[in-house]
Amino acid sequence: MAWFGKIVGGILGFSLGGPIGLIAGIAFGNLFDQAENYDKNSSSTKYYEFGQRRMNRVEQRNMLFFVGVFSLLARLTQADSKVSSEERAAVNNFINNDLGLDAASKEAARRVFEAALVNGGTVEQFAKQLYSGFNHDQAILQLTVDVLFKVAISDGSLSIEEENIIKQVIAIFRFSPSYFDAMKNKYSASSNVSAYTILGLNKNATDSEIKKAYRKLSIEYHPDTIASKGLPEEFSKMATHKFREIQEAYEKIKKERNIK
Repeated sequence: MAWFGKIVGGILGFSLGGPIGLIAGIAFGNLFDQAENYDKNSSSTKYYEFGQRRMNRVEQRNMLFFVGVFSLLARLTQADSKVSSEERAAVNNFINNDLGLDAASKEAARRVFEAALVNGGTVEQFAKQLYSGFNHDQAILQLTVDVLFKVAISDGSLSIEEENIIKQVIAIFRFSPSYFDAMKNKYSASSNVSAYTILGLNKNATDSEIKKAYRKLSIEYHPDTIASKGLPEEFSKMATHKFREIQEAYEKIKKERNIK
């Protein structure tokens, strides 16, 4: 889905508001000016027409998540005050290989990342705006934390500064402190993540608790559930991977415990 091909940035800042809207406006604002010069009778009419209206609810949520995640990634790479070539490479690898983005969306992601590097907005502000938009969608907030960990640990280690930023985001999202430890364990290259950790449980959980956790997570991460919430298709692929991970973890525990 080339969703970005339908977006004109000149209206985004006003539609989204807050620091994420500011970054969106800076990243894409010049596209609106270009759109005004398009021939209304040409194949580019869709760009011009979109620029004459505000985004609908699904489009807003789509863009809020996309811009919010890459803005947080910008702050994460600035954790030690200097963005290294390795950190830029990690973000580019995420954009190029992990999301399956088309060319326009890859460019959009880079625009947001670069705009966030040199403009305003703190980790706290970005995280609070994302929480405000998705506080009833825990799976989407968890996916955001997944992305931060994936990029932060891509160089084989997690610095104290990166840890502090991710812990701050987790606290703003109102996850328990133990969620950080579970995620760190999941992304540690030397760890063998247990099926219980994937379900957010420990080995002392009862069969009833295991079934309850599985049902909850399988609903939250089901592709249809994610799609209904306006998540960009590219990020839905990550959610689908997590959904399969949940299925496999539950099947493993069922086999071990002979759960019917």
